[in-house]
Amino acid sequence: MVAVEHRPHAGRSKPGASSLARPRVGVAKLTSCDGCQLTMLDLEEQLLDIVAAFEIVEFPEATSNRSSGPYDVLLVEGSISTPDQAEWIVELRRRAGLLVTIGACEPAWRAAVYPRPDLLETLPTSTPISEHVVVDAELRGCPIDPHQLLELLVALRTGRRPQLPDEAVCLACKRRGTVCVVTALGIPCLGPVTQTGCGAICPAYGRGCYACFGPREQANVASLHAWFREHGVDETSANRLFAGFTAYAPPFREPAASATRTAHRKDEPSHA
Repeated sequence: MVAVEHRPHAGRSKPGASSLARPRVGVAKLTSCDGCQLTMLDLEEQLLDIVAAFEIVEFPEATSNRSSGPYDVLLVEGSISTPDQAEWIVELRRRAGLLVTIGACEPAWRAAVYPRPDLLETLPTSTPISEHVVVDAELRGCPIDPHQLLELLVALRTGRRPQLPDEAVCLACKRRGTVCVVTALGIPCLGPVTQTGCGAICPAYGRGCYACFGPREQANVASLHAWFREHGVDETSANRLFAGFTAYAPPFREPAASATRTAHRKDEPSHA
């Protein structure tokens, strides 16, 4: 999903149309861990350039100055977990020319970062932003890749389509010369079905990809799951591989849910 044709507010110029008109950018937080916002602050050397090119009018993680909009670009982190948030995201959408979701806390991908998710009352009923409003683009990851954020902002400022990758992590491994952990070490890896963006960090350090950037388009999860089973991975362990950071992503949801049901059965007290 990268539909980034800008829809400027009435009376505002399109980003890139004038070197003098800085697009207004807002950052909003719903139910999330704040990690993606911190990633934006970690850009450090690029921050001055960003501020020079964009007017940052709303960013609670960085400043106490607040703005209710309008926004040319609104970056939203997190999921909808309360009725108030459901109303707020509709209002934010109305004020935003372009709405971009950021990170895996947005539960279209649902980051499984809690050791006991059942203790969070709102987690089972939290919903993706995309179920409430139109989302123009998304930046994935836990956290997002700062280079993809920069690419998105530069593209919006210059009026072109952002070049965000939709290829498997396996290709990133090949580019950096990383030996395949599956063929060389026999380690299960989700790289073939995961969208690149992390730089293939995990395989570079001898561990399998756990899909923090979510499934790539047309990911053949069933085939990879079958391959795991054929090569000695038991059913429960194969399902558990998909129950990580992006367990709620539609291609991963079925095996991840199966792993969760198995775990719950093990936690149930025995009546024998």
